Amino acid sequence: MRYISLFTHEARTTPPTQEEMATMGKLIEEGMEAGWLIVTEGVAGGSPGTRVHASGGKISVVDGPFAEAKEVIGGYAIMRVGSKKEAIELTKKFLEVVGGSGTCELHELYEIPA
Repeated sequence: MRYISLFTHEARTTPPTQEEMATMGKLIEEGMEAGWLIVTEGVAGGSPGTRVHASGGKISVVDGPFAEAKEVIGGYAIMRVGSKKEAIELTKKFLEVVGGSGTCELHELYEIPA
């Protein structure tokens, strides 16, 4: 099973500290070596984003920031796990490492049968 975890948090005005980066780097290295972490990336701090929306055969493009958004996307991770329960436990570990506050939203990814 593969899951994507989308991490959102309140916008920051400062980049992560060296200590925060080192702690996250250790978790990423452990996850890659153990095989449960496939890929992870952070989103450029303060990126306002762009929405591309399709409706009624028309496509619209709107640049952020989006007034209704109180949180920003901080990053994502794609994990290979044996169960949803395992994905939740690994996500809890991630949230402990980032400290402060934030939310991870988990979604199982579709896999084409062999």
